[in-house]
Amino acid sequence: MKFLRAMLFNVFFYGFTAVACIILLPVIFFSRPVIVGAARFYVAGVEWIERVILGLTYEVRGKEHIPDHGTYIVAAKHQSAYETMKLHHLFGDPTIVCKKELLNIPLFGMFLKKIGVIPINRGNKEESITQIISGAQQMREQKRPIVIFPQGTRVPVDVTVKERPYKGGIVKMYKNTDLPILPLALNSGMFWGRNSFIKRPGKVIFEFLPIIESGLPDKKVMRALEDRLEEKSYALMQEAKQDYKYLEHTKLPPPPVKE
Repeated sequence: MKFLRAMLFNVFFYGFTAVACIILLPVIFFSRPVIVGAARFYVAGVEWIERVILGLTYEVRGKEHIPDHGTYIVAAKHQSAYETMKLHHLFGDPTIVCKKELLNIPLFGMFLKKIGVIPINRGNKEESITQIISGAQQMREQKRPIVIFPQGTRVPVDVTVKERPYKGGIVKMYKNTDLPILPLALNSGMFWGRNSFIKRPGKVIFEFLPIIESGLPDKKVMRALEDRLEEKSYALMQEAKQDYKYLEHTKLPPPPVKE
């Protein structure tokens, strides 16, 4: 039954995406607010398909930690494409740090430019740091939340932080913008795996953790961020295994240990 639902979901998901690309194509010639509205329409449609066809929903915890005004840095775990399609639900009008190559994709790249992202050249460390800092300073002027994935890419649930360490870009951004960091733990990879064609029913948990205020030393902020995100995300993955029997054999790494 789960397999049939997953296959039916893929038919509706990719079909809706194709139709949306055609219908919304003219939107790229309009102003940014119109494009943001189109993005919200698309992600709302995907969410409906997830809920009704696949049986996949989500819950948000720790909302009290979200700043009620101004710009802040969201440091999120990144386990699948699922969370990227929830950013406009979670933050309204966020920007995201993404690889520069995405801007070269026909039409989609134009859409990203219009909506306003922070593209970086991952092949050049110095250039990427400069792009992160300048982009973050620009978004601070626009008072938009900045979403960055500290590990730089999607990380499967069974991969340790030693295999995919946290990168220094977020610390550079934090230090040069004087913005607080809002950690976001999640367990999306338990249901929507990295590069997995088969998606599973259940409930993804997003949990915001206490703010890391500006002004901390580089090593201290990186350690605090890594400890909090890894510990809570591991707990959320374990929670998913307990709540859904079909996940009980999902391989997870050993529990994170604070140094």
